[in-house]
Amino acid sequence: MNKVEIDWTRCDGHGLCGTLLPDDITLDEWGFPVLRGREITAGEVTNARRAVLACPALALRLSKLHRSVPASHQ
Repeated sequence: MNKVEIDWTRCDGHGLCGTLLPDDITLDEWGFPVLRGREITAGEVTNARRAVLACPALALRLSKLHRSVPASHQ
């Protein structure tokens, strides 16, 4: 699974990400993104990649969500 991450040192609050990924990102009163914290499904990856490429501040990235395996399952 994947997740969207924000580089807060780059984000300028343009708000485009909230428009492109409304199920994953809402915008606060100043236009800065608020992540909903959910996983990006395989069917949503294409739209998430488009949003990453469209970000004018290059503040978005799509990363793999690593799940830890309990010691009892190793």
